[in-house]
Amino acid sequence: MDEIKDLLAQSGIPQFYVKLGLGILCSFLLTFYTIPTVVKISRRKNLMDEPGARSSHLRKIPNLGGISIFYSLAVCASIFAFELFDLYKFLFASLVILLYIGVMDDIVVMRAYKKLFAQIIVTSLIVIGSDVRIRSFFGLFGVYELNYFFSVAISIFTFIVLINAFNLIDGIDGLAGGYSILCSAMFGISYYRLGEYNYPLVVLSGVIIGSVIGFLYFNLSNYRQNKIFMGDTGSMILGFLLAFTAICFIDIFIDKQLPEVPRYYLQSAPAIAMAILILPIIDTLNVFLIRIISGKSPLVADKNHIHHSLLRLGLTHRRSTVYILLYYLFIVSVAYFFRHINVNLLLLVIIVLGFVGAYLPKVVLLLRKPV
Repeated sequence: MDEIKDLLAQSGIPQFYVKLGLGILCSFLLTFYTIPTVVKISRRKNLMDEPGARSSHLRKIPNLGGISIFYSLAVCASIFAFELFDLYKFLFASLVILLYIGVMDDIVVMRAYKKLFAQIIVTSLIVIGSDVRIRSFFGLFGVYELNYFFSVAISIFTFIVLINAFNLIDGIDGLAGGYSILCSAMFGISYYRLGEYNYPLVVLSGVIIGSVIGFLYFNLSNYRQNKIFMGDTGSMILGFLLAFTAICFIDIFIDKQLPEVPRYYLQSAPAIAMAILILPIIDTLNVFLIRIISGKSPLVADKNHIHHSLLRLGLTHRRSTVYILLYYLFIVSVAYFFRHINVNLLLLVIIVLGFVGAYLPKVVLLLRKPV
């Protein structure tokens, strides 16, 4: 390793750019070349996703694409962003546990309480064991620094909500994958601008992007024999990593009074993080509210998600995905433009815009109906 560093230093190429470039390329290639094997095994063993209550597809499709995503993430992140695994000791263990839970759920369908219990264990490992937690609200709701026990509780809750919310948006081709690429790109750019201390997180974001691009090639394929879903394995791992990067992003703006850690401050950091992850949050809140108002259990699957509304308008999976991603990219742009206003006001604007996006397709559908 030292010889490689010396060689790079002599060539004048910064080590960070080599890590980032190789991380993206290798993660893409590992996902791209392992998915055909996963598809072949899934079809041979009949490990397929059956169309159900909230499904938007009509045929059985392999749903173990998350295995390839995990494989490329585990290999490439541990090589090109190994500093993260030194700093956060339980990060790799958490990913392995999520892999096991996801594969079990994709193959035999785990009971909800068992899956929740496992998620609590995983998130407790990363929150308590690796101290990845929300330490301050930055004046949100008039709250600043958090008590340790409340900080742990709200952080575990945030992880679990985002893991499951991300799973809920994985209903049409390309949406969960495309959204994870956008989120990772925005967090990655933010980390890059905040200095070289955060470069390992930039590389992790790049590795996520590379692995998901490799997956999307097959997920968006027009050939049925190539098509695959990421399943609960992929959505839980990506949801977990996006929650991890979001909490790390917020944590950057807290003064830790350590000489080796640069100090930055942005009062609206929690609102910006929420804007980046607004789609799964709003979509989950929206469907839960509809189910409760309808007198149903909030955990019962249905077709009240944002992407279902767009499909009812006659849009294809790809167009629905593009429209959703463009609209929520608009929300992030608004949040960034107004990042220096009061954090409570900014959060309100983000939530309102989020719900406008959720209900706009429903309004258009009502206007189309003959009176």
